[in-house]
Amino acid sequence: MTDLSRRSLVKTSLATLALAGIATGTAAPASAIPASAPSAIPLVRKRLTLPTGIATGDVTTDSAVLWSRASGPGRLTAQLQAVDNAGGILRGRYGFNRTIRGPLATDASDFTAKIHAKGLPAGTRFALELTFEDENGPGEAVRGTFSTAPASATGKHDGGTEDARGGGSSSSNPQSFVWTGDTAGQGWGINEELGGMRGYKAMHATKPDFFIHSGDTIYADGPIAATVTEKDGQVWRNIVTEEVSKVAETLKEYRGRHRYNSLDANMRAMFADVPVIAQWDDHETTNNWYPGEILDDPRYTERNVNVLAARGRQAWQENMPIADAAALWRPGTYDAGQYQPARIYRKISRGPQLEIFCLDMRTFKSPNTDGKEPYATSILGQEQVDWLIKEVRTSKATWKVIAADLPLGIIVPDGAVNQESLANRDPGAPLGRELEIAGVLSAFKKYGVKNTVWLTADVHYCAAHHYSPERASFTDFDPFWEFVAGPINAGSFGPSEMDKTFGPEVLFAKAGRFPGESPRDGENQYFGHVDLASDGLFTVSLRNALGATIYSKTLTPQR
Repeated sequence: MTDLSRRSLVKTSLATLALAGIATGTAAPASAIPASAPSAIPLVRKRLTLPTGIATGDVTTDSAVLWSRASGPGRLTAQLQAVDNAGGILRGRYGFNRTIRGPLATDASDFTAKIHAKGLPAGTRFALELTFEDENGPGEAVRGTFSTAPASATGKHDGGTEDARGGGSSSSNPQSFVWTGDTAGQGWGINEELGGMRGYKAMHATKPDFFIHSGDTIYADGPIAATVTEKDGQVWRNIVTEEVSKVAETLKEYRGRHRYNSLDANMRAMFADVPVIAQWDDHETTNNWYPGEILDDPRYTERNVNVLAARGRQAWQENMPIADAAALWRPGTYDAGQYQPARIYRKISRGPQLEIFCLDMRTFKSPNTDGKEPYATSILGQEQVDWLIKEVRTSKATWKVIAADLPLGIIVPDGAVNQESLANRDPGAPLGRELEIAGVLSAFKKYGVKNTVWLTADVHYCAAHHYSPERASFTDFDPFWEFVAGPINAGSFGPSEMDKTFGPEVLFAKAGRFPGESPRDGENQYFGHVDLASDGLFTVSLRNALGATIYSKTLTPQR
């Protein structure tokens, strides 16, 4: 309808009402009618809002992905302004001010949109403002911040100053970051009586430069009820929505799971200030799934996992600020709802001291068996294995962090016999999926790769593991560390048994009091924190959702 026809309709309606009043004897007195009425009544225009907040992701030394979701169709626009640590605008030589018009958000992407901002100055803190614009003009503006990675080991800005360094960084502590996994699992959702998802508030309080979400960003297979009676009789009260009332099967239900998590104020606040490096695991689709699986679960009417995974993957990629062009979902990518593998493993360069190698241990996964095949079965797939070896061995970064969505040595059962991860309960020589990882570790040794650290979540407790060939059945690798952290808002489990094939030693492990324990007290919810100092010291601490450090280890780089 045109503005002219809308104005005509308003005028006609007012005239009709006035005549009706005269006919019934209820017309307004002449004194109440303006001598010169306006020719048209201004219409109230509905501005677009950002109902799930904003996020940034995959931030490197010179680029960032900017993400949000609109309340309706509109074009995403970003305003970037270089600021100092106090939020003051930088001008002159160190100033940076750019407006970027992004893509249209439409119903095809659930009104989400992303801007891949490139050509940004390194080591710079930005004030960010995102808004959506339609025919009524700009809508609600939501503000946040993020910092690009340093271009030099001292953490200095491209222009030679540290005034623009991001939150939590300085010349003596050039970068810090947090990681965890497992959000809103086992029916433990957003409990506002307890302050919501407090783990996100605790992570935010550390002022990290970025956040690795190690998978299980949602629990699509875990319904969330309004109330849950805990083991001790206390009642846990969740915020609930229609989409979390059952297992997710439709695209709308998968999308609704992501919207649900965004209802938490702590998550929204953190994502506005802290860039995300997102991974996906099983619960973005359904528990312990693998491509080609047919579910035997009466809760599902659609039991072809490939169909479910296509919907879950679409919803995940719509809602996660990931940068790799090969991984960006666009409408029409999936044919007839069938799951098709697409690359989401990627490298995030964080300057000369740090690179993140973000794995995908779900897309190319072989079926869950007992894991004792005498030949290699896949957890990464050959293409990803080749990519990982090449990228890690050619990396010039001091530290190579391998972000894995499944642990290496922890036994993760899928039923009485089958295994979900690569460990197979057999302490002997590598078999099945273990052979694939053995090849990766052996290649790292062959090429003289130093300073690799594996970070993961998945098992709902926290731990520190040191792997060494002197304790292992397979010996063709150099020692390395694996740190485990999670859940951040889900039931607690563990600790689990270890598979000795790669010689793990458990230096620390902490879990809740019993399986499935709620996050009520915060002491059984965990995240990891890393401080990377200018001298290369890599300090890992494991912390609970109250912010307390319960374990710490400082690693010295090998030169």
